Amino acid sequence: MKNPGDNVFTPLSLEETDRFQQFLDGHDFSPNSRRAFVLDYRKFASWFTQANAEPLSIARITTRDISDFKDNLRRVQGQAVATVNRALVTLRRYLGWLAQKGVIPVNPALAVKELRRQQLAPKGLERSIVRRLLREMELREDLRTTAIFSLMLYSGARVGDVVNLELTDLLLAERSGTATFRFGKGNKQRTVPLPLPLRRALLAYLASRPPVPTSRVFIGERGALTERGVRSLCDKYAALIGVKLHPHLFRHTMAHQFLADNANDLVALSQLLGHESLNTTSRYCLQQQDKLAEASERLTY
Repeated sequence: MKNPGDNVFTPLSLEETDRFQQFLDGHDFSPNSRRAFVLDYRKFASWFTQANAEPLSIARITTRDISDFKDNLRRVQGQAVATVNRALVTLRRYLGWLAQKGVIPVNPALAVKELRRQQLAPKGLERSIVRRLLREMELREDLRTTAIFSLMLYSGARVGDVVNLELTDLLLAERSGTATFRFGKGNKQRTVPLPLPLRRALLAYLASRPPVPTSRVFIGERGALTERGVRSLCDKYAALIGVKLHPHLFRHTMAHQFLADNANDLVALSQLLGHESLNTTSRYCLQQQDKLAEASERLTY
């Protein structure tokens, strides 16, 4: 957050900064959620200061401010619907918390609705691109990255599942294997089966894993591998194969391929991904935008 002496209309005073920090500390948000909340609130504070020519004051936030901020993000800045809605959720939760604490009489964000969006399936990698990626890692004899990417591609693991995986969480046998992800989203635990290609990739890596004083499966240059380290591996191979990669893309890819190979078995996929509701999993059954366009072009009368 900015220092109060930065400019005439400082987006956040020390008092507002401390109050927002109390909000974050009072909830069990994940590190990613905390970063998103901070980014969204800074964005709103900056907009408020410029639009109203006055420093941000919680007591002076109106419903019109929230609505105008939403319109600015979408129409002026051209930000994605999901990004705009996430900012609205941040403001609604924070201002709602302040109302519960009695800091403000009502939550001015309650009356501002989120933008409607067409629900489309999350994009995954085509099978040919996955094959190109796997070949590139094999040619480079990169056993660690092969094991990491395979874990996400074959089990649907999140990046947090990967970096928190410990040696005792793996059960590898000749004909079967499982991995237990103990710190999933919402701190929920799940155990997933490991198919043969994944077991082979893990065993090959474990045979070459350096002897370090940590029980984490994947090792970086300074100990246990971090989420940033996994993202760096994605960037490295994205440059090599010419396709943008990020950890969650592998999870989406696994979901699409699993449904294609298993007659759209949503129940099984939901268990593998650790979803509480089939509604969350069912989004993978929706068509992607390019597929919808192709289908539309075939329409004749």
